[in-house]
Amino acid sequence: MIKYNKQHGFSLIELLIVMGLLAIVAIMTMDAFTVVLKQSSQTMKTVTTEIDQTIGLDILRSDIEQAGFGLPWTFKNSITYAEAALSPESTYNDSPSNAPRAILSGNNVGYNNSDYLVIKSTLVAGSDTANKWTYISKDTSATPTPKSWTSNNLNTNDKVIVIKPLYDATGSNELVMNSGTFYTTYSSSSFASAFSPATQGQRFIIYGVSAADTSLANLRMPFNRADYYIRRPSTGMPSDCAPNTGILYKATVNHGDGALTEMPILDCVADMQVVFRLNTDSNDITALTAAQIRGQVKEVRVYILFHEGSMDRSYTHGASTVTVGEFSLGSTFNLATTIGANWNRYRWRAITLAVKPKNIL
Repeated sequence: MIKYNKQHGFSLIELLIVMGLLAIVAIMTMDAFTVVLKQSSQTMKTVTTEIDQTIGLDILRSDIEQAGFGLPWTFKNSITYAEAALSPESTYNDSPSNAPRAILSGNNVGYNNSDYLVIKSTLVAGSDTANKWTYISKDTSATPTPKSWTSNNLNTNDKVIVIKPLYDATGSNELVMNSGTFYTTYSSSSFASAFSPATQGQRFIIYGVSAADTSLANLRMPFNRADYYIRRPSTGMPSDCAPNTGILYKATVNHGDGALTEMPILDCVADMQVVFRLNTDSNDITALTAAQIRGQVKEVRVYILFHEGSMDRSYTHGASTVTVGEFSLGSTFNLATTIGANWNRYRWRAITLAVKPKNIL
């Protein structure tokens, strides 16, 4: 009897064909995955830039809006104070005895001929103490005591300044002083009498400047100060940033030694230009006094050129020149010349902040 073998298999040729097809599918899938991964990475870096941009520029906008907050216009007595200790930031000092200017800038003095912006107010320190204020009034024969709020009160021994608000031509936002001392420490129960109103109906404003700190013997200045500028650090520059770009910093002047404490605001910045809108035909505030700045500056416009994400060889940027500013104000930035090769593989953005300071009258 003939027996039939019912077991069947694949020939070598069939197996080779199937393996070849699987290899092709795997390669195609890998290429597609690589593209998706690259696009996902680029999108993530762009989103991260947008988040940093939102946070950083909100800080800048807020500081400009509050320029001049808590600043004295005049001094009760002769005063000697200090600001930034080193150059170039010392260029923008009003110390040792001039009334502080709320906002000022240096034109084309920074990285890539960018501008340098300085803002003075009690708020720009960004600390908990600097965001607090209260008042002290002489309403009865009792000893004047500061107003206490439901929350967010100043703490005992916080370093504060006291301002006598506008009452007449000789007392316009005058800094209350005890001889040559321009600040005091806060107490809700026994506030220094030399900094308290003595006349019935008077009210003084108390502004927080710096927290109680045993390491800080004295206030350096009767306000806080923040400088904005672009700098490319020798170490720590993000690797995704294009060549010849820097970091936009906010730097606060330390009361202890006059040095700057930097906080990065935005990465991969090529240029920043500052334009002032005045109620005169000029846009230059360099020679203006503190009083003239208060009377003439109506709007501050900050123009910033930076790129989002990292270099993308599948992307091609358009024109090689970008206007950072408006009309004849600002600069014309040449990406090809300054950034160099592959300048057009970055997603460049030029944004404008138009801000009206609330405390410049």
